[in-house]
Amino acid sequence: MHNTLTHAVTGAFGYSGRYIASRLLAEGRDVITLTNSKPKAHPLGDRVRAFPLAFDEPDKLAQSLARVDVLYNTYWVRFNHKWFTHAQAVRNTLTLFAAAKRAGVRRVVHVSITNPSEASRLEYFAGKARLERALQESGLEYSILRPTVLFGREDILINNIAWALRQFPVFAVFGDGAYRLQPICVEDLAALAVAEGGRDGNNLINAIGPETFTYQALVEAVGKAIGKRRRILHVSPGLGYAVSRMIGWFVGDIFITREEIRGLMEGLLYVDAPPAGNTRLTEWIRANAETLGRSYASELGRRQPNRQ
Repeated sequence: MHNTLTHAVTGAFGYSGRYIASRLLAEGRDVITLTNSKPKAHPLGDRVRAFPLAFDEPDKLAQSLARVDVLYNTYWVRFNHKWFTHAQAVRNTLTLFAAAKRAGVRRVVHVSITNPSEASRLEYFAGKARLERALQESGLEYSILRPTVLFGREDILINNIAWALRQFPVFAVFGDGAYRLQPICVEDLAALAVAEGGRDGNNLINAIGPETFTYQALVEAVGKAIGKRRRILHVSPGLGYAVSRMIGWFVGDIFITREEIRGLMEGLLYVDAPPAGNTRLTEWIRANAETLGRSYASELGRRQPNRQ
């Protein structure tokens, strides 16, 4: 029965949304996307009907979601910028949830983050918590997925760690580097999202991978796999951020933010929970060692104006 219903994915021409849409298409689902990206030359461009993320036109947004059974929401922003802000992303997502409710969407699968808290001083984690509460109070059925770091062919964090290891003779780690994270493969996250789309009732899942790393151990694992073992320098968060600003200036991007450094060092990318994914990052790095980090992956390059 579900195969005859429409599934909507935000950002199907982006990163995680692309993998969710691809898995739905492989299962024979009718898929639309809400996006501000241009589908030209995209592998999914002629297989997915695209509608604008018309946050400033709620009626139009609701019309786009008519006859949709499940909405998979990956929309968010990584940091504040002149093109976008966390506060704006929260307002936009609330508009999206309201449109889904008006359109009669049965279920929302929403991608959040580990350890969200409305009391957090970090806007990323506070905003995600606000949206979780709004979805839980909306009356919509939901599954909330809480991933930490995603890795995959188009990933940014792991790729750019490898890029930095290829470019520089040393690698700076903030503080003692002992804070933990649990990366999950983007394909595992997509499989989990699609499985949750077929469920009934409400669910909340810590979407973590099967391996836990300290940040320093993660850097060392990447360096070993690509043949670029580097000396690790332990630096203060302030100095590390200053160096990252210089790298960002050089590549025309935001390499890492103060909030991301704080989130890492406060252990917010770790939870004590069973893994939801099966793909081991160490094995994936070895399999992709020849191409990993050969070029820099730009966050701002993905988010030019008029793109989601």
